[in-house]
Amino acid sequence: MFDLDGTLVNISQKAFIDTYFKLLLKVFHGLGMDADLAGATVWEGTKAMALNDGTTVNANRFWQVFSKRMQLTDEQTGVIEEACDSFYSNEFNAVKSVMKPSDIPARLVRELANKGYSLVLATNPMFPLCALESRLGWIGLRAKDFQLVTHYYNSTFCKPNPGYYQEIYGIINKTPEQCLMIGNNPAEDMVAGDLGSETFLVTDCLENESDIDISGYRHGSLAELEGYLGRLPDIYK
Repeated sequence: MFDLDGTLVNISQKAFIDTYFKLLLKVFHGLGMDADLAGATVWEGTKAMALNDGTTVNANRFWQVFSKRMQLTDEQTGVIEEACDSFYSNEFNAVKSVMKPSDIPARLVRELANKGYSLVLATNPMFPLCALESRLGWIGLRAKDFQLVTHYYNSTFCKPNPGYYQEIYGIINKTPEQCLMIGNNPAEDMVAGDLGSETFLVTDCLENESDIDISGYRHGSLAELEGYLGRLPDIYK
C-alpha cells in the first residue's frame, strides 16, 4: 500500500497546496464565483471528509458542504464538479513543476508487480480519480498499475481513521498482517501498523507536524525503500 504525495511523488505538502490552490481559485473565478469564499469552502469540505464516519462516500460529504455554503442548486453543483474534474485532468498538471523528478517510484512499483504483489495506491481519498491519474502520470504510472486506488468516490473514511485501512483490507481481501503500508506521515500512514500491518516511513519529504518520534518505525529514503522492497521474495515461487 503506497501513499502518493510526499511518498511516490516527491513534493512537499506546502509547495503542492500553494501551487494547486492558486490554479483552483482561477477555476472558481472563471465560473463567476467569489473565488476566496469558494477556496475557504473547499477547506470546510475537506474537513468534512476528514471527519467522515463511513455512512457515505467522501465525495458526497464534500459536495454537500460546498453546495450548502455556496448556496448552490444541484444543477449548479454538477456544473462546478464537472469543471473541477476538467481542471484536474488539464490545468492541474502544472503543479508538476514543483515536484522533484525521480525514476525510483515507477521502477519499484513495476518491480513489485513483477514479483507478484498486489498493489494499492493508499492516498488520502480527498480527490477524484482524475486528479490521481494526473499525479500518477507525473511519475510515469497509471491507475491501472494498482489493484485499488482510493479516491473520494470509493472511500467513506480518510486517514488517519483506522476505518480507512480496514476498508482497504476488505476490498482487496487481505488481512492487515498480509500488508505493508508505505508513507511519509507517521500520524496518517503508520496507523496501519497499529492494525497489524508492516510499515515503512519514507523520509525524503517527511511530514511530521506533531514531531512524533519515528525511531520505532522502519524508515529511510525512497532509495533505501527500493533496496528494502528489492529484498522481498518473489511470491510466485
